[in-house]
Amino acid sequence: MSARDSLKKASTNVSYNVFLQLMFRVLTFLLNAFTLRYVSKETIGVVNVRLTLLYSTLVFLSRDAFRKAGPSAPTGTGPNWRQVINMLWLPLPLGVMWASLLVFVWLWLLEVPDPQAVPHYGPAVGIFALAAVQELLVEPLRVLAQIHMFVRLKVVAESLAMIAKCILTAILVVSAPEWGLYIFSAAQFVYTGFLVLCYLVYFMWFLGSADTEKRFPVHTVGDLLPCRHNGEPLIDRTMARLTWSFFKQSFLKQILTEGERYLMTFLNVLSFGDQGVYDVVNNLGSMVARFVFLPIEDSFYVFFAKVLERERDVKKQKQEDVAVAAEVLERLLKLVLVIGLIIPVFGYAYSHLVLDVYGGSLLSSGQGPALLRCYSCYVLLLAVNGVTECFVFATMSREEVERYNMVMLGLSGSFLVLSYVLTQWAGAVGFILANCLNLGLRILHSLVYIHRYFQGSRWKPLRGLRPSPALLLVLGAAAVVTATSEGLFCCDGGWMFRMVHVAVGAGCFLGVLVTVLLTEPKMVQFVRTQLLSRHPKKHT
Repeated sequence: MSARDSLKKASTNVSYNVFLQLMFRVLTFLLNAFTLRYVSKETIGVVNVRLTLLYSTLVFLSRDAFRKAGPSAPTGTGPNWRQVINMLWLPLPLGVMWASLLVFVWLWLLEVPDPQAVPHYGPAVGIFALAAVQELLVEPLRVLAQIHMFVRLKVVAESLAMIAKCILTAILVVSAPEWGLYIFSAAQFVYTGFLVLCYLVYFMWFLGSADTEKRFPVHTVGDLLPCRHNGEPLIDRTMARLTWSFFKQSFLKQILTEGERYLMTFLNVLSFGDQGVYDVVNNLGSMVARFVFLPIEDSFYVFFAKVLERERDVKKQKQEDVAVAAEVLERLLKLVLVIGLIIPVFGYAYSHLVLDVYGGSLLSSGQGPALLRCYSCYVLLLAVNGVTECFVFATMSREEVERYNMVMLGLSGSFLVLSYVLTQWAGAVGFILANCLNLGLRILHSLVYIHRYFQGSRWKPLRGLRPSPALLLVLGAAAVVTATSEGLFCCDGGWMFRMVHVAVGAGCFLGVLVTVLLTEPKMVQFVRTQLLSRHPKKHT
């Protein structure tokens, strides 16, 4: 597959993933707003922090390394594919092992919530772990779908699963609130069950149809099961070593990604109620990151991994492919930088209003607005880090991955220490400040790597991190105007004053949007042709 064909598929993947993330965030947004009125903030804290951390840790440690190594697999048929498929079954026994260990920790080593305030904690832990193992049953199918970019399958499967989860949660919260954590456990189990069912049904239909691609590595359902091929080793040793490197990296990345939840869970730096408020604010603040940045990172990681070869200098690769990859990286950096700059400008002036409308005084009082304002600044770093690390992880050699693991180890240790110290000083805001410092260091490492990767060539993709002076000027003016509007009209003067504040923000946002269209034509063209179009054009 050529670089331009890979770009087309990656761009289409982003479009579908953006739609998927939008639907997820809207449904989760509405579900959280609904459940906040029926369950206590302590229950929200236990579900969204303690139990979700169990689930995400189990799934992440079991499968992330295999997903990172999967796109580097061969794209044709042959015995190597048999070894790849065999290796893709390893997340299942790993998941069972991690489930046994983590359930023991969650039940016996951590503080158990008050059963009167949060009932049925023990069974909920077991059901969440079982749901995670159930999801790992179709990991070989998910990685094959990712490699061959079956984007519609992912959209349909996860959409149906999320809709089923939301409907079941809403029904049980209203009809049987006394079930407590059983409600959320059952909903999570139904979610993973729908995922498994959708992938199994699709692949059974796909492999049994006459439209199966000739270059698809398997042709029958039986080919999806692990087995030895012609006496060869069960798994490819080179890919196994790469996976092991990614596994060590995944362990450290999980600490950085979920570090604040680990501290809340293991050191009890916040009460369950405060954890619930922090998690709701965190979900609101990360909406754009999950909706826009994560789909871009996931899809273009596959693009860069297919177009650029690991272990080879940039000058020794196909120069047309390198040119496409460099230009795409530059456009992506400019895109996420512009979005990342817009969010804190408007996030500062509208955090209090958003929280008050969403959850009432439960969220808008106390540290809630300060948390969301800090998070809007954190999103800027998330935006840049996502794209830079996407490129770095897709092009690193195995030796470079091993060296970066040591960097991640240092970052993980410093993050935990910083989080604990800053939390004692600034409360929940300390978590966001610690995340900002660590992301800044990760971005610096990635920028140095990208600069060295293209050093000596004619491509300078890091120019994408230079916004136009006109845009910076308009953003600064918008920040001053909206902050002044908040002081004059929000949020104690009634709905009429709030609407005036919203109108001021809409006018400022329109001015920023027009400025972007006029000052960043290449970025706008890239978005229009590659991300918004269902049939991306050749990138020139």
